[in-house]
Amino acid sequence: MPTHKQARDRIIQLRDEINYHNYRYYILDDPEITDSDYDRLLRELQDLEQQYPDLITPDSPTQRVGATPLETFAEVKHRVPMLSLGNAFSEQEVLDFDRRARERLGVDVVEYAVEPKLDGLAISLRYEDGILVQAGTRGDGTTGEDVTLNVRTIDTIPLRLIGHDYPKVLEVRGEIIMDKAGFEKLNQSRREQGEKEFVNPRNAAAGSLRQLDPRITASRPLSFFSYGVGELVEGELPDRHSAIIKKLQDWGLRINPETQVVKGVQGCLEYYRRIQDKRAALPYEIDGVVYKVDPLVQQEQLGFVARAPRWAIAHKFPAQEEMTEVEAIDVQVGRTGALTPVARLKPVFVGGVTVSNATLHNQDEIDRLDVRVGDTVIVRRAGDVIPQIVSVVKSRRQGRLHKFKMPEHCPVCGSATERLEGDAKTFCTGGLYCEAQRKEMIKHFASRRAMDIEGLGDKLVEQLVDSALVHDPADLYSLTEAQLCGLERMAQKSARNILAALEKSTDTTLARFIYALGIHNVGETTAQTLSQHFGSLQRLMATDEESLQAVPDVGPVVAHSIVTFFSQAHNREVIEKLIAAGLHWPHVEIKPEDALPLKGKTFVLTGTLTRMSRDEARAALQARGAKVSGSVSKKTDYVVVGENPGSKAAKAEQLGVEILTESRLVQLLE
Repeated sequence: MPTHKQARDRIIQLRDEINYHNYRYYILDDPEITDSDYDRLLRELQDLEQQYPDLITPDSPTQRVGATPLETFAEVKHRVPMLSLGNAFSEQEVLDFDRRARERLGVDVVEYAVEPKLDGLAISLRYEDGILVQAGTRGDGTTGEDVTLNVRTIDTIPLRLIGHDYPKVLEVRGEIIMDKAGFEKLNQSRREQGEKEFVNPRNAAAGSLRQLDPRITASRPLSFFSYGVGELVEGELPDRHSAIIKKLQDWGLRINPETQVVKGVQGCLEYYRRIQDKRAALPYEIDGVVYKVDPLVQQEQLGFVARAPRWAIAHKFPAQEEMTEVEAIDVQVGRTGALTPVARLKPVFVGGVTVSNATLHNQDEIDRLDVRVGDTVIVRRAGDVIPQIVSVVKSRRQGRLHKFKMPEHCPVCGSATERLEGDAKTFCTGGLYCEAQRKEMIKHFASRRAMDIEGLGDKLVEQLVDSALVHDPADLYSLTEAQLCGLERMAQKSARNILAALEKSTDTTLARFIYALGIHNVGETTAQTLSQHFGSLQRLMATDEESLQAVPDVGPVVAHSIVTFFSQAHNREVIEKLIAAGLHWPHVEIKPEDALPLKGKTFVLTGTLTRMSRDEARAALQARGAKVSGSVSKKTDYVVVGENPGSKAAKAEQLGVEILTESRLVQLLE
């Protein structure tokens, strides 16, 4: 078991990696790692947070389902959260899942509704009085993207329900997919037109649904399968999941013909083997099967964990493997400056697609595999774009092949690279200067929780960088109306709005500014702590690692990251340009201990607050020295309960943690 410090450092690293891969997967539709790798990172983070509950924060990937919605679509608020499922990769994990369910329910056998796990895009369809009024993507589980106009073009989604006994409001959950034949036909057309091909049906379905022009979506071979229900108003549903699915079919919604009910865990495993055998013959891609406890009353008894229901699990199929050769190892530089080695492979057909790249993650992974240029390797693909190298076939190694070592200088900007103690990744120290990090750095700088520059979305940032108008965040503040109007699809009114938003963002806070700089390992909470501790940017920039480690929750790794960032001349130059551009913030008063009445107290917020937002409540508590956590544990002092609280309120009662109403919180703050 790692020490508290080791766990904290590893948790910080895991959260950065998972958040980045969430962005690549959900927002860009261009993943860099396989599902199995992502699951491994998330499971490691879950295990560490379970061992050290006090390290759980509200912004942890385990506290949410997924990633942020695209700015180009309107938002959809899910009244009933769209949760993802836990994964099982072996029969033993399925047996454990069934055992836990039986023990909690106090029964000998559980009946399960079982179905193939489709490889597509989760969607929510809202019907009011039987008419489709809204469609939204999963997004982060509570907020998704409004894709109603695009969804209306899909033939397998009824615009009006059949019959008359449907509820006044019915929210249908399901999956939008592109079948294998449609996928091949679409790619053939794109090849003929000289366009980039989609890498797999899931990627094609997601890209087709996220088109701004519904006519493009209408031209794509998309289809839909329903698998559940979210919100329900003024109506009744059967008391079993399988019967609800049949009811959806009666109302005109498509369901998967492979759906059925089995008894006990052996029935689940037999179904798994049967579907696996016919996987290649199915007209659509699947990556496993799903088991759901069938009786709703038992689902309610089992309840939920933070990220998934206890009454359902996805049983993934094993990865598919092939043999090929490593032709080269290149190094890519990401937004955070992380250097990622990528193996360039002799093209090989694996799991339904031709692959030629495999991420090697870091130097430790390369050393573990002992992979070298010229080696024959076994490549595994688990339904993703980029596969992983499982092992090296050393019996086929010929001659003396050189071991690979990460470069000492960034391959993009030439800055020195470094690998911190306890960190698996190698990083470029270029910070605000490195061209590879430029676009993502500016996107982060402009994001809502950083400088909050409204209207400065991803596409505009990319245009500004590609047109050489912006080389670092400070260049944003020297943009002119004429320059903006010269960009594609930028009218005068929009340009003026951007300039107004930039001007507004100059009046900020020290904590936001520190966070906006994108210092490795420095998130919102750490930025707030640094602001309160040092009181000024100058004091923070001048401090050393030893002094930084005196700050609460700042260890040697974070301290080293901060000192390294501010020691780079080009980073300091950009900061000076930002200050010269007019960025300013109120004076931060360093409060003595007796001015922090809630110091040492841990709060958890749940439900909707009416007199202030959750962010405002969090800021007010932190200003008084309190720590605000995202989960309830024995170390929690107070749980603040608003309207429609979640499971945190029940857990607080179970643990005997004191519960505060919003009125009591206001009194406490005053």
